Amino acid sequence: MVYGFWKNLPRPIIGLAPMDGVTDAAFRFIVAKYGKPAVMMTEFTSVEGIRAGAERLLDDFLYSPIERPVVAQLFGADPAAFFIGAVAASALGFDGLDINMGCPATNVTERGAGAALIADPERAKEIVRQTRAGTQAWSNGISLKEAGLHDGIANLITERRAAYGLTERTELPVSIKTRLGVSTITITDWIPHLLEVEPVNITIHGRTLKQLYTGEANWEAIADGARLVKEAGFATVLGNGDIKSLEDAHERSRIYGTDGALIGRSSFGNPWVFTPEVLPMTDLKAVALEHARVLQDYFGGRGFIRIRKHLMDYFKGDAEAKALRLQLMRVTNLEEVEELLKP
Repeated sequence: MVYGFWKNLPRPIIGLAPMDGVTDAAFRFIVAKYGKPAVMMTEFTSVEGIRAGAERLLDDFLYSPIERPVVAQLFGADPAAFFIGAVAASALGFDGLDINMGCPATNVTERGAGAALIADPERAKEIVRQTRAGTQAWSNGISLKEAGLHDGIANLITERRAAYGLTERTELPVSIKTRLGVSTITITDWIPHLLEVEPVNITIHGRTLKQLYTGEANWEAIADGARLVKEAGFATVLGNGDIKSLEDAHERSRIYGTDGALIGRSSFGNPWVFTPEVLPMTDLKAVALEHARVLQDYFGGRGFIRIRKHLMDYFKGDAEAKALRLQLMRVTNLEEVEELLKP
């Protein structure tokens, strides 16, 4: 088993959870700079899309060295596509691969991906095997073309390897992020299936697929799953769901027997959630502006409106900033942001 960076992380492991539409390269850069969690994961990226040659998906695999260790999260339903996705992510120099078996979105689960894999353990296990086979093949010298990658994506990966100064080929550790079950809690039946294929880490979100993000995360059920992982003795286990602060993450890890936790929504507009720091409004403005500039650097004008939510999150809960939030909700370019947030 390849453990990679996982074996060297201090306990408890407090990391940034992968979140679709949130944890892009710009967001992760800011969180890494001001919070520096123990591990970070990309937005989930479709392995079928990579196999089909969707070059735009490589935007999801942009990262900065400041983020390390940084893990590429993959999702899909076709095990063969995970082989190709694992080769692509390995070639791009990530520190690990994480398989999404927890997304509850209908457009994902209807394809048999994400949390739907909990109801299809044999497919789920083959996905892990093919992911591991892909990263092993890369470390053993397979070419991008031999792996089945389209020329356009292969060329972009080659260019990015040169830009990142990547020369080595490394087999990456494979981890999994999942949920408590589909419609009911079945975590104690589900975890043994995952342990069969020996992931280096399992993260358990404390809700079922049916719950989506409603109700409270069930940390007692997370503890039941964590106990099985710890008994196996070869993997770490993290909890996820409703963590409000660094202190909360430490406390839940201790009480419920996990090796740590991933923080998700509490990081919105708050990269300091991973530290004891609290910043005044003037500093919030400076960081929010930096966030917008980093996003512009990564993506140019493409999808700049995605910054709106992030900018508003920096000033949530501040009654005096209500007018500013309303203005930030309408920005369309960096110049407008700079005007609103100038010192």
